[in-house]
Order: sequence, then structure tokens, then C-alpha cells
Amino acid sequence: MNSILTESAPSQRTQSESSYKFQRLREKVRRAIESGELAGKLPGERALARRFHVNAKTLSKALTDLAAEGLLDRSIGRGTYVKGSQPAPAVTTGKWLVVCEAGEEDSGIVEHLRKQCPDLEAVSTIEQVRPSYLNQFCAVVNLAEATPEAFLRQLLVRNMPVVSANHEPKAYSMHAIVPDLVLGITRLARDLMLAGHRKLGAVEPRGSTSVSQALRQAAARYAPETLIETAEAAEAADLVRTGATALVCGSSNGARKTRATLDKHGITVPGRVSLAAVGCSSPDAACSGYFVDCGKISEGIVNLLKDAIPRPVTLWIPGTWVDRGTIAPTGSALPFEEPPPLQISGVVV
Repeated sequence: MNSILTESAPSQRTQSESSYKFQRLREKVRRAIESGELAGKLPGERALARRFHVNAKTLSKALTDLAAEGLLDRSIGRGTYVKGSQPAPAVTTGKWLVVCEAGEEDSGIVEHLRKQCPDLEAVSTIEQVRPSYLNQFCAVVNLAEATPEAFLRQLLVRNMPVVSANHEPKAYSMHAIVPDLVLGITRLARDLMLAGHRKLGAVEPRGSTSVSQALRQAAARYAPETLIETAEAAEAADLVRTGATALVCGSSNGARKTRATLDKHGITVPGRVSLAAVGCSSPDAACSGYFVDCGKISEGIVNLLKDAIPRPVTLWIPGTWVDRGTIAPTGSALPFEEPPPLQISGVVV
């Protein structure tokens, strides 16, 4: 027992000395800030560590403590500032180009963006866009899923700030702000399966698998016997004819196109088929689902454009349930034991 005490004593002294040195460093930095020796934007952590004769890790921990006390402002990519001295984010000035779906030039998102940039231009096709035409813009917002990846990469090569909204980015080197598709689809699938639906149609653009994959993952959890088929909005009637009792869309625009197709073929909603979606809310949204307010998405776009964030950021926003009466049980709902809550993106569903 004596040997154990003898061996642990040096370790305890080392920890005590380390704690004392850290506290002393933190107080030195505090005094330097209060005296004005450190003001505005602080030097880099390595430079400060050399200045105070400590290692960078200890210095970083001291700055974090002081930031938690409200003495400093710290943000990734912008550095560390004395509280109250951090400059306002650089505002993106000039014109913005918004690439959207046909007929969406005056959508809720675009109208919200116009309040921040009255001179923005909204286009639904980029086939005729020449490089010289892009010179008048300082940023691009891509709202259209069908925008060619080559065009987006061209913008990135030109160092043009690009924000993809309402759908996952095609290039991972751009910012994006999108409704949490996986979370919303999982919630919808759970609700539909509990209502007895066992054949679901995933409505999404050709080449996309986000909706169908999320539905299959949910089916494996809630009702493994459920069948999932995929089609574009223009083919939605074929899904119903082959037995689908509910259609799930990955965007509000997709839901509007699907509803138009169903109406064209005389397929009633929810009489013959239920219709649901995840996306951005709008007054003319065609179905029930989990939707994110257009103003919230627009606000996120503006913040991403105004903040000088060096690395690409993707913001996932969970939607809120909106009931527009387009979902109905099949009449063959089978009771089954519901699994434990599912954790997705930090949200329990």
C-alpha cells in the first residue's frame, strides 16, 4: 500500500502543477485583454503561445475558457476577437443570380431574397448563359435540382460564391441549406405505414435516389413487407395504376407537378392515393407533409452569402408538420408494435 501511495504522489503533484500553470496563463491573458495589450482580433494561437511561453494546446484551452466567460468571441474561419470588437460580417454587395425551376421566378424564397438584393435576377434555364453574362453577378443561388453540375463547377472555378438551397448540393465545395429530407421522409413513412400503406411511390427526378433510399430505410424499421417503387412526377399516375396507395415527394415543386399529373389522369387525392412531401412551404403547396418556412431558408442563404466562411457548410433544417388533407388510411391498417424512437440528425422521431 505504501508503494502505491509513493507512486501516485508525483502524478498528483504533476496534475496540480499543470492546473496551476493553466490558471496562471488564463489570468495573464485576461489581464492583457483588460489592459488593452490585446485588443481587436487576437494573433494566431501559435503566435500567442510563443508570446506567453506555453504550448498551443494550453493556450487554446485558456482562450476557450475566456470565450465561455464572455470575454472573447471565437468562430471557425474568422479567428478570435476581444468581445465587442469583431467587425460585422462582410456584406456581399452587387447582384445575385438565382437559378430556379420554370415558373418559380417569383416563388417565396426568391421574393424573400429580393428584399435583401432588389437587383437579383432569377432565371430558369442556363443553356444560353455565357461566361461574360456571369461577370455582373457576385453570387449565385441554385434552387433547381436539374442545374448541370458542370455549370456549378464553372462557377466555383471562377471563385463565385454559390449556395444550393432546397436540395442536396451536387458539388461538395459549395454551401447548402436544405430541409432535412431523411428526417422528414422517415416521419412520413412511419405515419403512412401505421395507416396501413404497404406500397409507396417515391417521386423524385431521374438519377436521384434520396427519397427512395429514405423510404426503404424506414420500411426496414417499421414494416419490412412494404414495397417501394420510384418514378418522376410525370409518371406518378403509373405508380398508382400498379398499386401504390401513397406517393412521397422530395420537394414542394415535385409535389405540385405530381398533383398536376394526378389531376390530369383523374386520380383523386386522397380518395385513390395519398400524397405527401418534404420541402419548402408555400401558399400553393399541393399536399400535406413536413415543410420548412421559405423565410427561414432565405435567411440561411443570406447569412451564408454574407459570412466569410472559408469551408463549405451544409445546414439541415427540420420541417414542421402541415396538414392539407391529402393523407388518408387505406382501410387495412394493421396494428404492430412501434419500435423505439429513432435518432436522426440529433432529433428524435
